[in-house]
This record gives sequence, C-alpha cells and structure tokens, in this order.
Amino acid sequence: MKEINLPPNVDIKVKGIEALNNADSIAGALKFLTLLNREPTNYVEISRHLYQNQSIDEIFARARLQPKAN
Repeated sequence: MKEINLPPNVDIKVKGIEALNNADSIAGALKFLTLLNREPTNYVEISRHLYQNQSIDEIFARARLQPKAN
C-alpha cells in the first residue's frame, strides 16, 4: 500500500493514538481523544494510517483483547 503523506499535526496525532493503543488504558485513550476534539481532526485519515496494513479480522481480534470498561 502506498504511504500517505500526512500534514505534520495529523502525523503527531497519529503517533499519539498509536502510543495510546500500545501503552494506555481505554480510559486514557478516550481522555486523549477528548482533548483532541478541541480542534478539528481528520479521524478518517488517522484511521486509514493506523489500520492500513491490517485486515478487519486483525483489528477486531485486537479490540477483543482490550479489557472491558466497568
């Protein structure tokens, strides 16, 4: 798949979301995304970048491994 050229601000946000996916809780990820919501963000572009090399099955399998929120 060809690489997407993201604007610098979007690239920073993508890296932040990737870091949350790998290191933080769901609550932490939601808090981060809420903070991002204070300015316009192109979540479609971010999602395309995050999941570009994954199948739907891989994405859902990873989601199932996340602890459930209380």
